[in-house]
Amino acid sequence: MKIPKTISVVVPVYNEEQTIDMLFTRLFDTLIKITDSFEIIFINDGSSDSSQEKIKGLAEQHDFVNYINFTRNFGHQIAVTAGLEHCNAACTVIIDGDLQDPPELIEELYQEYQKGFEVVYAKRKKREGESFFKKITSKIFYRILKKITSIEIPLDTGDFRLVDRKVVDELKQMPETNKFIRGQIAWMGFSQKAVLFDRPERLHGNTGYSYSKMIQLALDGITGFSDKPLAFVSRMGLLISIVSFCIILFSLFSHFILNQTVNGWTSLIIVSSFLGGIQLLSIGIIGTYISRIHNNTKDRKMYIVKDAKLSS
Repeated sequence: MKIPKTISVVVPVYNEEQTIDMLFTRLFDTLIKITDSFEIIFINDGSSDSSQEKIKGLAEQHDFVNYINFTRNFGHQIAVTAGLEHCNAACTVIIDGDLQDPPELIEELYQEYQKGFEVVYAKRKKREGESFFKKITSKIFYRILKKITSIEIPLDTGDFRLVDRKVVDELKQMPETNKFIRGQIAWMGFSQKAVLFDRPERLHGNTGYSYSKMIQLALDGITGFSDKPLAFVSRMGLLISIVSFCIILFSLFSHFILNQTVNGWTSLIIVSSFLGGIQLLSIGIIGTYISRIHNNTKDRKMYIVKDAKLSS
């Protein structure tokens, strides 16, 4: 049986042609301080620029550089999953390709890993170059997720982390298509340690995570690790039913006992609109869970590889 490398580094890439060379240099300079047994796996997630050409050039020059090239954009979490499925090392680092996750921090992550921690994640103290809206919505999301889930998902963290081989092996056994990897890792319950860092501003281009993708990731996180939204819908429906029943009793009492008919076209429209909105919200929440079930029953591949270079 082939002895695995010491460290694998999984790098999802989407339109990062301006950062790839600098990223590679910084990764190499950091990894060579730790060990001479490592690999870097770039996952090109359907980039429309010259990212794949740059990655192929690095792979031709260096045996330790591998890549997976998708046929189209399948999403960040799927790209990370593909890298984890093909890594071959005692521990694996997940790091984004935009240099907002500093490669130099890997050395500190590895030091904590050597102390016996099976998951060492990078926790942001500051987030430079991001809008107030993105920062506040991110904080709200993580705190809501913490409140409604029964597992301890670290606050203010992304996917930048180092994980032991056993964590990677367990992730491979989780077949769900709506991936929320940081939640899956937290759910496993392996020993964890945080390393604090200041996240720098993006050097080039724009983030590939649009607000719609952020919302989808948030929904995957919530629906994948909590059924409390469904419980909320049930309780809200019960509460509205009780209130409506009380209003009916009051209307009958007013009409037959007090001889006063409850009037009000405006109030009727307001109540109808309110109930309609609640119904649509409830259907939307239930539909989100049904959509997850539907996606997982299709048994379709999560991604398609156009071409690749992988260690044997």
